[in-house]
Amino acid sequence: MSAALNRLTKWRTVFAGWQLGTRAKGDPECDAVRDHREVTMLMRCELNALAGLLIEKGVLTAEEYQRRLDSEADYLSAQYARKFPGFKATDHGIDVNTAIAADTTRGWRP
Repeated sequence: MSAALNRLTKWRTVFAGWQLGTRAKGDPECDAVRDHREVTMLMRCELNALAGLLIEKGVLTAEEYQRRLDSEADYLSAQYARKFPGFKATDHGIDVNTAIAADTTRGWRP
């Protein structure tokens, strides 16, 4: 891993603390959050680098990329709405139909 990527992934601990509070290294839940945050940060850099290079090389335009990115985001949001009945993402947050979501969230940890 390059020094820049290694330096970036140090943020995983801050994000894990923000999500779970201070936990000792070796705590399974916190280790999982740190690992997930690291992968997310690296993937964001990788995807941004690839998109930037493709645009710079003239393979696609920034506008084409934005249209496709929006389309993919709408598709994934619809898939999540199907996976979690009673929940829908809007421009202002998550809209929750509590009558339907009650069944969806049954058994979720408090």
